[in-house]
Amino acid sequence: MDAAEQPSGQHTVTDLAGLVALVGASLGHSEWTQMTQQRVDGFAELTGDHNFIHVDVERASETRFGGTIAHGFLTLSLLAPFTQRLDVTDAALRINYGLDRVRFPAPLPVGARFRITATIIEVTPLEGGAQVKLAASIEVEGQAKPALAAECLLRYYA
Repeated sequence: MDAAEQPSGQHTVTDLAGLVALVGASLGHSEWTQMTQQRVDGFAELTGDHNFIHVDVERASETRFGGTIAHGFLTLSLLAPFTQRLDVTDAALRINYGLDRVRFPAPLPVGARFRITATIIEVTPLEGGAQVKLAASIEVEGQAKPALAAECLLRYYA
């Protein structure tokens, strides 16, 4: 696993009662990681999405992107392990509840370096737990717009 798949560095540790106090807190960022054609091809095999813009290097080089790019859903999937930086110590169960908003403002080109960032923007109490909304993004080195901006919903239950 690389740094984007296995978060490194600090974790934000709290309990369910302490989540509300973390609204506005950053979960930091992952290490810079390079998107590879091997990863894109593997995702294409798993999902059956063989759109040429992802898997045909020669043909994709003739497009406005100048080469292959990661699938949007591959880019989105990179968030899952990063969200584990929020460690809720008294939660017996943590689930990915969904997304409120997902945008792909710019491509994630194969060969580019990217990193993930997230901030806690909302905490909603639930019976037996809490829902946390994160504003997450995937930055691409040297690119003005992120490859992904999403609001992730995580649920923690005691």
